[in-house]
Amino acid sequence: MTDNTWLDRWNDRYSSEEFAYGTEPNNYLKEQLEKLDPGTILFPAEGEGRNAVFTATKGWKVSAFDISNEGKSKALRLAESQNVVIDYQIGELEALNFQTDQFDTIALIYAHFPAEIKSSVHQMLDRYLRKGGIIIFEAFSKNHLDYVTKNEKVGGPKDIGSLFSMDEIKADFPNYDIIELEEKEIELSEGLFHNGTGSVIRFTGRKR
Repeated sequence: MTDNTWLDRWNDRYSSEEFAYGTEPNNYLKEQLEKLDPGTILFPAEGEGRNAVFTATKGWKVSAFDISNEGKSKALRLAESQNVVIDYQIGELEALNFQTDQFDTIALIYAHFPAEIKSSVHQMLDRYLRKGGIIIFEAFSKNHLDYVTKNEKVGGPKDIGSLFSMDEIKADFPNYDIIELEEKEIELSEGLFHNGTGSVIRFTGRKR
């Protein structure tokens, strides 16, 4: 079940007029999409929609979900401003009506689920990706705690359990051919809450 404190946190973050993480797409997502033909794609924990809307403008059929109604409202406004349509659902993954093998691609961009459910969410998502489908993943690494201690503006969870390691990604997605998997220091400039140097895990994999 969703913790109300967790839900309130995201509704509060997305309730202001300004976009928390900006309206431009994530750089890693953008790079990886350029290598793929448009198809069906799912964005878990999509927040205000910057990545989903950008992807829709590139001809993809886009689905997204989050727990925040505030995030959805802004995502749909952003989609309208770009003359695209996205299917955006609200709720926890197990309660949503996605189908087995529905998607060609799943993009997990800073989809930091609570520590106790993050692996089970990944395993659930795997069911919705067709064989041969692609996972695109970027999120903060466990070493990112050192960076956020030095600079709070870079953002990201402050509990190590919600952060990622390469070993966790391999364990959560064992049935994938790894196209790319690395831990990397990057410079972030995404809206109000991702600014500065951080440590991320980047993963692109193809489902066997």
